[in-house]
Amino acid sequence: MTTPVTPVLREMRWWDIDPVLELEKALFPVDAWSRGMFWSELAHSRGPAATRRYVVAEAGGRLVGYAGLASAGPADDGGPAAQADVQTIAVARDHWGTGLGSVLLTELLRAATAFECAEVMLECRIDNIRAQKLYERFGFEAIGFRRGYYQPGNVDALVMRLTTASDSGSAAGSTSERGTEING
Repeated sequence: MTTPVTPVLREMRWWDIDPVLELEKALFPVDAWSRGMFWSELAHSRGPAATRRYVVAEAGGRLVGYAGLASAGPADDGGPAAQADVQTIAVARDHWGTGLGSVLLTELLRAATAFECAEVMLECRIDNIRAQKLYERFGFEAIGFRRGYYQPGNVDALVMRLTTASDSGSAAGSTSERGTEING
């Protein structure tokens, strides 16, 4: 029996777009992001004015997951950004149930904290119960729906929000999921 390889996270770069697109199309065949969408997001992920954080997970020389977060950027008054949005999280099917989704989400919440966001929002397909349960374990709460959000399938989205713990000053708060501490 071989020992499972633990995925390693690193910043997503332009050369990751092709393998990311392969995984994107395998997991989301009807409403996959385009190459241009990933290029646009990565264009805002580096430098002092960066408002995005995208990571990939690699195991055994292969891309097995990726995730991205967008921040609203600094508030007009120079204070913390109002919110961040989880743009995407994807895990290769052969890594489902391994905790990789939690690892990716933890990294996005760390990024939200670094961006000084007071809350993190996301949309999740109404039929993606696995993802909803992951987000709930991290403290996200359902706050509404977006009808027909996912096109062309016309699938509704559940809107979820995680707010800052009042004494922590970070979007991640002091939430703990499966032993993974997320502190600001």
